[in-house]
Amino acid sequence: MTTHPELVYTVTIAAKTVVADQIVRFELTADDTIILPPAEAGAHIQIEVPDEKIRKYSLCQGPDITDRYIITVKREENGTGGSRSLIDHATIGDRLRISAPINNFPLKGNPLRYLFIAGGIGITPIYSMIKTLMYNGDKPFKLYYLTRSAEQSALLQELQGPEYFGKVVIHHDQGNPDQAYDLWPVLEQPKGAHLYCCGPRGLMSAVRDMTGHWPGSSVNFEDFGQGDVAHRPDDKPFRVKIAGNPETITVAANQSILEALRLKGYKMPSSCESGTCGTCRCKLAEGVAEHRDLVLSEDEKSRYVMVCVSRAISEELVIELPE
Repeated sequence: MTTHPELVYTVTIAAKTVVADQIVRFELTADDTIILPPAEAGAHIQIEVPDEKIRKYSLCQGPDITDRYIITVKREENGTGGSRSLIDHATIGDRLRISAPINNFPLKGNPLRYLFIAGGIGITPIYSMIKTLMYNGDKPFKLYYLTRSAEQSALLQELQGPEYFGKVVIHHDQGNPDQAYDLWPVLEQPKGAHLYCCGPRGLMSAVRDMTGHWPGSSVNFEDFGQGDVAHRPDDKPFRVKIAGNPETITVAANQSILEALRLKGYKMPSSCESGTCGTCRCKLAEGVAEHRDLVLSEDEKSRYVMVCVSRAISEELVIELPE
């Protein structure tokens, strides 16, 4: 068995429930001798699924549930295999190794209100956020939950409960772009809100474009189930230099800048590694970057690059590492 230092807890699958088409909820409990650490809204855990891949899944529960972790997983037929392995091969009574909760998508600041946009299975971390806000009862919020159909909507029954009346808008587009929900009236004026968005990358990119006039610190994204945006089939190698250092580092077609730098011994800060948190931001001194993140504004793209996902249009980039 491969050793993964981050997988510090062993849990048992106490319940496995189909909640929508190709979507399954797992309840994970620990032995009586182990107390699972508390998790803040927006947190995820890493799990070693039955085929020994390590995958992350957002916790999908309110702060009142402290004796177990709940995850809601969509079986991605064309994904990398983690969700298929978990749904197809894990069953009640099985034991899984997991990490402590990790939170790259926390509720933060002190806004006048919260605005949430969830696409498909991206509802899972946002569900924990609205449950926390309702539990604390101190901030108003509005959720826009956008899915293909009712049959493919996790948590639909819960979110149609009377306690969510006036707080949740649910929209099904039936897979027709012409029936997509018009978010511009929602996003046109920030009105003191903090925005949290999770879902398909196309949705998040559209929301990013529509919130360019919002304060940067008030817009937050979580990349969820989008595959590896750092690598695409047509990617090509390129070169990176560190400003003031003559060494040339080759970034392979199947490598991120972040991975290439680490292989050369550079200790690089990172967190989400999906282009949504901004931790790995580096100054761009020379060259033209191909930006694949959801953090940088149009104005910042000529001056910075997110090395976890972005690549080069020019043959070489010169960057300055974070202090």
